[in-house]
Amino acid sequence: MKFILLFCFSLYSLAINAQDFQSVSFSTADGGLVHANYYHSGAKAVVLAHGAIFNKESWPGLTKKLLENNISVLAIDFRGYGKSIAGNRPADKYEDILAAVRFLHSHSEIAQVSVLGASMGGSAAATASIYSKVGEIEKLILLSPASFTKPETLKGDILYIASKNERISNRVKAQFKKTPEPKQLELIEGKAHAQHILKTQEKTVLTELIIDFLKGNNDL
Repeated sequence: MKFILLFCFSLYSLAINAQDFQSVSFSTADGGLVHANYYHSGAKAVVLAHGAIFNKESWPGLTKKLLENNISVLAIDFRGYGKSIAGNRPADKYEDILAAVRFLHSHSEIAQVSVLGASMGGSAAATASIYSKVGEIEKLILLSPASFTKPETLKGDILYIASKNERISNRVKAQFKKTPEPKQLELIEGKAHAQHILKTQEKTVLTELIIDFLKGNNDL
């Protein structure tokens, strides 16, 4: 009985440790302040940029899987969410992502930085890619991204993901057509939008697509 209790406690401790994070904050180029949760697990890292009705706490299942695959995570709160504060250009959410990317690059244990943006966060992530320096964002995942301009100027390896039957799927496909190579488009069964897919039976498919792309297990 004692052995069983110790074994269960060990498993519980491992589960808790897998979710340990640092509460961090960093400034944006326009004078804002971003608060985020930083989970270190490996040399590859991804910034998670949430949708309009979500926040930095809204990725628990995906974060756990990323950490299990030795991918570090920086989940941000956009300006106006949680404790994050807008700078002198309140609408420029892409500055929050660029600040997050540069925060990760400032850490010697991180060798590669990618970004995953969902819906509103997808639009901001795309704009961040456009304004980023070459090589700052290695891989870009746009999950049912909101509208953004100049998709032909995106940088890095790019993966679009959307549900086949969601309202904006045609717009996503149109954005994808204008995006430069290397690029990939994955359409998932159903009609759920962006992070809502993680609440459906397609969450495993979505999670595997994200992890395979970030680990470089798929060919673009």
